[in-house]
Amino acid sequence: MLDSDFLLSLTLPDETATERLAGRLGALLRPGDLVALRGDLGAGKSAFSRALIRSVTTPDAEVPSPTFTLVQTYDTDVGPLWHFDLYRLSGPDEVIELGWDDARAEAVALVEWPDRLGPLLPADRVELALSFDGPTARRASLSGHGALAARLAAADWAL
Repeated sequence: MLDSDFLLSLTLPDETATERLAGRLGALLRPGDLVALRGDLGAGKSAFSRALIRSVTTPDAEVPSPTFTLVQTYDTDVGPLWHFDLYRLSGPDEVIELGWDDARAEAVALVEWPDRLGPLLPADRVELALSFDGPTARRASLSGHGALAARLAAADWAL
């Protein structure tokens, strides 16, 4: 993980804790923000994304994984949100074709597999790294970079 101005490490014992963390983060987001989600396959990136999107739309919103469509868009309480899954991309040039410039200009971008962005990964961003910490538990490392660090540092992260 890169150096950050804000770093928080949490144990998420179950999916309910993951949903609470997603809701806390969702309440802080604004158009132009980028959330980079890191972790192995099955670590919970899609579950976290689904919970975050539901926290800024409706609790029963249909939130399909963009694994095959590569991007899903949502109208949310915080403005447009674009959910990217870049796992199947080979490099940054391919993300441009998905509407990357529009997403960055007007929306919150939620990005799984952000390493595929290469130089397109902005300095101002939130990163969430998820790892296994037992059968249902996850370890979450939340970091704020650049301009987003202060917003994250001022938030209440008690779950």
